Amino acid sequence: MQVVKRDGTITDYDRSKIVVAIEKANNEVEELERATQSEIDSILKYIEGKKRKRMLVEDIQDMIEDKLMEYGHYQLARTYIIYRYSRALVRKANTTDDSILSLIRNANKDVMEENSNKNAIAASTQRDLIAGEVSKDLTRRVLLPEKISKAHDDGVLHFHDADYFLQPIFNCCLIDIGNMLDNGTVMNGKLIESPKSFQVACTIVTQIIAAVASSQYGGQSVDIHHLGKYLRKSYEKFRAHTVEVIGENADEELIDRIARQRTQDELRSGVQTIQYQINTLMTTNGQSPFVTLFLNLDKDDPYIEENAMIIEEILNQRLQGIKNEQGVYITPAFPKLVYVLDEHNCLKGGKYDYITELAVKCSAKRMYPDYISAKKMRENYDGNVFSPMGCRSFLSPWKDENGNFKFEGRFNQGVVSINLPQIGIIANGDEKIFWELMDERLQLCYEALMCRHRSLQGIISDVSPVHWQYGAIARLKKGETIDKYLYGGYSTLSLGYIGLYEVTVAMTGESHTTEKGKEFALRVMKRLREATDKWKADTGLGFALYGTPAESLCYRFARIDKKLYGTIRDITDKGYYTNSYHVDVREEIDAFSKFEFESQFQTISSGGAISYVEIPNMRHNLKALAEIVRFIYDNIQYAEFNTKSDYCHECGYDGEIIINKDGEWECPACGNKDHAKMNVTRRTCGYLGENFWNVGKTKEIASRVLHI
Repeated sequence: MQVVKRDGTITDYDRSKIVVAIEKANNEVEELERATQSEIDSILKYIEGKKRKRMLVEDIQDMIEDKLMEYGHYQLARTYIIYRYSRALVRKANTTDDSILSLIRNANKDVMEENSNKNAIAASTQRDLIAGEVSKDLTRRVLLPEKISKAHDDGVLHFHDADYFLQPIFNCCLIDIGNMLDNGTVMNGKLIESPKSFQVACTIVTQIIAAVASSQYGGQSVDIHHLGKYLRKSYEKFRAHTVEVIGENADEELIDRIARQRTQDELRSGVQTIQYQINTLMTTNGQSPFVTLFLNLDKDDPYIEENAMIIEEILNQRLQGIKNEQGVYITPAFPKLVYVLDEHNCLKGGKYDYITELAVKCSAKRMYPDYISAKKMRENYDGNVFSPMGCRSFLSPWKDENGNFKFEGRFNQGVVSINLPQIGIIANGDEKIFWELMDERLQLCYEALMCRHRSLQGIISDVSPVHWQYGAIARLKKGETIDKYLYGGYSTLSLGYIGLYEVTVAMTGESHTTEKGKEFALRVMKRLREATDKWKADTGLGFALYGTPAESLCYRFARIDKKLYGTIRDITDKGYYTNSYHVDVREEIDAFSKFEFESQFQTISSGGAISYVEIPNMRHNLKALAEIVRFIYDNIQYAEFNTKSDYCHECGYDGEIIINKDGEWECPACGNKDHAKMNVTRRTCGYLGENFWNVGKTKEIASRVLHI
């Protein structure tokens, strides 16, 4: 037998090289982890029993890795793979020099703009980003099979987890915050007992968020409804104290009024703690936690009234904003807010419509919250309503041993996204070529996701006690592996996709909003979904199709394809690909039609999907915005607004820019009058298009229809 090496050269098969490699890897692990001589002999017999004339070195390595894991030697398998390429690493030139030096010089635009919660200039963040560049380099050259690395480099797919693949951490999660609050937790070796008040509960929640964010890569979501019981505890405590001070025979109404006033004060302070802590603390990664607060008023919640108060206060404080270093109120990036629309708050005369009206005001001024329709989500997820993870992906329904649905305490193992437009460009309208190429590339995505899965096998709970031992995900014993949470659909492996619009144009010549284009686009989506369903059935793993909101990837894929295939009208000429199934931003379509059209693709993307509409400044037209929110409830599962608003780049003020007594635009916060440092979208004429500069001497801002 001959062996085809990674560089394409051919050499004779030598079994002794395998024996030496495994034995050297054996020496790097504990005795219980080592492969026995009989196991090594069995591996050799298995490889040689294939009786192939030629075999790729990667295939041999895969067989060895699979066999070692079959024998339960997970740590040995990882050690073997790292050892296997160690000599090649020494021979290869270092490929991280340019990327790391560009980070230090603040010139690595791709990395610096990849995450909104990372200040890439700060030393602590740069340290994390440098580690990420090293991990990506080792992942590409060593840890991933060469065909997966090449597919990533060529833009065939995107291996999202490369910058932390080297470490035993995962992507996003839903923190089991109720478990941790009710049953206590441990952080930094210190026991934190169940809180006795709302204020303390809020403090503990932020501590948990920081600890969880420091030991994983992606975002974390927290369901706020778990705080309702602690607000009631505070009320009961204040009431008992009031009775103790003024006597049991005091007026009942007075006692209640005092207790409620003190509860309201604590509510305000507790929510302020959450907002300020999340925005001011830094994780060990040198960044703010990428956290989402889930705001859901469940009609069956015994603490629904308390939770209504909490959500109202969260929205009020977000509406106000948070002060920047100049003392100006601005919109904080975190926490993200996701607000659930249900029968009692969908602006159709429900009891809690007043909270939704506040949410609409908040969306108009502060971008958030996003909106989930409980009605549509129940249709798509077996009657359940639950939070997306920080990355906006969703978990598939999963039941515990008692037959109860469980969502909190679950996580995403990793994500791989497929470049759909590239397949369409190559196929050039030939569906036979298209579907064959689609299947080949889906197989690559599957293998890449399995690499992600295997990298987590055998990981012990000690790598992140807050996740695995103290309740964020599980309560395992020290030294226990996390393997049981990788199987049976408990956690997800997500297949993302980019550019449904562009691939439809490439194959049909039309947008997916036309009848012809939609028919093709739906076939593409159903093929993606069939693939994830089949992988799930074949492996027992929680594969899911994810309509990813990975905006930076839209640019990466488009940039690669333009370099490979040139400028192609309406595909590579824009500089970006359209995100997942979204309608291209250049198409003329109103918000209602866009949401209605895109909703049919959300139901196929079982692993999560979000739709959005670009809306000009809506602060003076809340009625129209409320109408769209009402429409969301009946028509689409998950949606958000990208609201254009006035903004001063000089001080960060994002309120309304005024016209001063001299007729000039002026920032009321800092007095800035420099139009180059100011966005102004307010239009007294009500025009909703884009603004542009009138080139006249006055440099006044004008609309395309009427001058202001």
